[in-house]
Amino acid sequence: MGSGKEKKQQQNHKKKRLPLQPKKVVNNKRKKEKVKKTRSSSNNGESIESAKSKIKVKDTKLIDIVRFPTAAQQLEFFHEQYQSANRVQLSSLELDSFTETCMLELNPDHAQISSALADHMKVAFGSSWKESLCEKELDEKIDPGQPAVLVISLSALRSCDLLRELRPLTSECRAAKLFSKHMKIEEQASALKNRVNIASGTPSRIKRLIDVEALGLSRLAVIVLDMKTDTKGYSLLTLPQVRDEFWDLYRNYFHQRVLEGALRICLYDEIPVNIKEEKSNQDE
Repeated sequence: MGSGKEKKQQQNHKKKRLPLQPKKVVNNKRKKEKVKKTRSSSNNGESIESAKSKIKVKDTKLIDIVRFPTAAQQLEFFHEQYQSANRVQLSSLELDSFTETCMLELNPDHAQISSALADHMKVAFGSSWKESLCEKELDEKIDPGQPAVLVISLSALRSCDLLRELRPLTSECRAAKLFSKHMKIEEQASALKNRVNIASGTPSRIKRLIDVEALGLSRLAVIVLDMKTDTKGYSLLTLPQVRDEFWDLYRNYFHQRVLEGALRICLYDEIPVNIKEEKSNQDE
């Protein structure tokens, strides 16, 4: 047995061998920076409330872009674009005729990727979709060069992208490519002497083919306006030259048919909504 002194030394020795706990270091520098930032923001006259309101505005702008707009949202956007581009005010008679029924509301269950456009068109044509969009034989009811669906895009490249989405419908009756890139108008006019259910192209070439009576509109039920933006942020309705060509085509050949209820407009891809609210926010 050891003495009490020896036991005390052994206990002290054991305590020394225990690992030391890390000390909690307070980062005063970070705290100072935080205080500095708070002071500088208050010096600039920006309170916490104003910061919150800025976030709110930012969030509002983010939700202003809608991928599957309702018929009402499409109609509001299209009215705004039509009146702005043509520098006209729609009359009360036109507004009464140009209702939500003129717009084709897309089904949000179908994502706008892959072959989704084909699925949307099936829904739009209902039980008659095979007869209207797939059959290739001409008959007494169907004249050559008369599509049921016309897709209008910003460029030839984008037209081809959308034609790929429509492949499930065009395996038997080929879609007509109506753009100028690598294609002569004479070749396209020749192709339109057959039955055509679906056509896709750019505004200028479509108008030329209508003008030379190669492309007919008597059977046309839906025009799909591609709202996809290019790498520079331009779309069918914002790229200056193409926009002017589109509205020239629309005024001359589509507008009256839309008002009569013979033709529906489908805005495909994203569109901005709440345009008036956004403008008022900018003015403030």
